[in-house]
Amino acid sequence: VLVHLEDMFKYMFRKLKGIDFKEPFRRMTWHEAMDVYGSDKPDLRFELPIVDVTEQARDSSFSVFKNALKAGGVVRAITVPGKADFTRNEIETLTQQALHLGAKGMAWIAWRSSGEVYSILTKYFTEEQMNALLAAAGAKPGDFVLFSADKLSTVRRVLGGLRTALADMLDLRRDEYNILFIIDFPQFEYSEEEGRWVATHHPFTMPYPEDLQYLFTDPGRVRAQAFDVVLNGV
Repeated sequence: VLVHLEDMFKYMFRKLKGIDFKEPFRRMTWHEAMDVYGSDKPDLRFELPIVDVTEQARDSSFSVFKNALKAGGVVRAITVPGKADFTRNEIETLTQQALHLGAKGMAWIAWRSSGEVYSILTKYFTEEQMNALLAAAGAKPGDFVLFSADKLSTVRRVLGGLRTALADMLDLRRDEYNILFIIDFPQFEYSEEEGRWVATHHPFTMPYPEDLQYLFTDPGRVRAQAFDVVLNGV
């Protein structure tokens, strides 16, 4: 099915837009999309990947991180290259966006080009721990790093939203068409509101045969033979 869809989209773009896609469309699993981009419809016209820094945050004395991890959550980060000079107003705008997305706040680090690490986090990390945290985030002097610490679903939503907010703020989207397939959706997701497992796509997608063994014991592990076509985040 995906091969035929790819041929169809390539034909349409060639005929209607004069654009000839030479390379195969990328295929990305749902888990990769959610972990790296915080969305099951990621816009790949700009970078800003989400990075897991849970292990580097584990030994700090920062209560926000410690409480999130004690509750089984994660700590993840986005590094914004060359933006250690974000203004106070820009940081406040991002913080308000994080709160709107469901975060309890937004920790951040401005790693000045001079080498100074400007952040409230310096109170709670040793120099060695801070160096490990910045290395795990892929940061360099001159970069800005923002964090989210909470349960996994919340962190994905918050950082996925902040990623697109940063693209808007900094005008990062390249002028191109970027098409990919998102595959291997989970068959079920747990609804806190309903207190039960519900279909992620719809009840009639077929599970992978090798995952049928988990239907009654671990439904969150069951993958559906479902897919989405994503164009520029849509």
